[in-house]
Amino acid sequence: MKLNHRLLALTVLLAALLLVAAACGETQGDDPADTGSGDTGSEENGDGAELTTIEEGVLTVGSDIPYPPFEFREGGELVGLDIDLIQDIGERLELDVSDENIVDTSFDTIFTQLAGARFDVVVAASTITPEREEEVNFSDPYYNSQQSLTVEAGSDLASIDDLAEGDVIGVQNGTTGKAYAEENVPEGVEIRSFKQGPDGYTALEAGQVDGVVNDEPTALAEIEARGDTLELVETIDTGESYGIAVDPNNEELLEALNEALAEMIEDGSYQEIYDAYPDLPPGGSVAEG
Repeated sequence: MKLNHRLLALTVLLAALLLVAAACGETQGDDPADTGSGDTGSEENGDGAELTTIEEGVLTVGSDIPYPPFEFREGGELVGLDIDLIQDIGERLELDVSDENIVDTSFDTIFTQLAGARFDVVVAASTITPEREEEVNFSDPYYNSQQSLTVEAGSDLASIDDLAEGDVIGVQNGTTGKAYAEENVPEGVEIRSFKQGPDGYTALEAGQVDGVVNDEPTALAEIEARGDTLELVETIDTGESYGIAVDPNNEELLEALNEALAEMIEDGSYQEIYDAYPDLPPGGSVAEG
C-alpha cells in the first residue's frame, strides 16, 4: 500500500510539472512583450519617430520667387540652387517637396510667417543673422555670400563712398542689403525699398535709382539677364552665410535637415548642385576649402 501511495504521488507530481511547463510555453509565445516581437518593432521604426510636419509626408517650403540663381522659373519650371538643395534634402528625409509645396511669399514677412507655422522651412537665400535667429531656427550654412553695388554701365559711381546727397539707392525689403545700405551709405542718400529683388534692377535700368545694393550672386544673375546694361562695380565682404530657416518649434526637423545637409556635403551631391550654376561667384560653396 505504501508503494502504491508513493507511485500515485509521483504520478500526480509529474502531471503537475507537465501542466506548468506547458502553461509557461504558451505564455512566452503569446506575450506581445516577448523579446522577438519587440526587436521586430524596433527595426520597423528605425532610429526614431517620423518627423512632424504641417502636412504628413510633405515638407511645406516658403520662398521668395524670383531671386536668381537661387529660386526662379525657367520654362515654367521652378529651379535654382535653393530649390535643388531642398528637394534633395526632402528625398533623403522621405518628405515630398514638389513645386506645389513651395509657397511664394514676400521676403519682408517670410520669417514671421514661418514662426507662425505657415511653413515647415524657408529657403530663400536667407542670411543667418542674430536678429532672425531670435524668431526662427537656422540650419548649418549652405552658402557663403557677400553684398554688392550695381550701377548703370558707364556710370561714374565706383563704390558706396562715391554716392552723394541726392543719389538714390535701391534695396529689397527685409534683406541684409537694405540693412547694410542703411548703416553705410553717406548722409543725404535716399534708400528706396522694393518688394522683390529684380524690381530694384528694373528701376535702375529706367533711371529711377542710381544703384542697387544686394547679394552679389543675384546681382550677377540680373546683369547677365539684362544684356549687360548694368555693371557690378563693388563687391562688399560682409561675411554672410545662407541657412535654411526652420520652424522654431520643430527641433527634430532642424536636426534631420542638418544631418541630410552634412551627408550631401560628404557624398558630393551638394557640390554637384552648386556646380550646376556656373555663374555663381567664387567662394560660395561650403564644401570647398
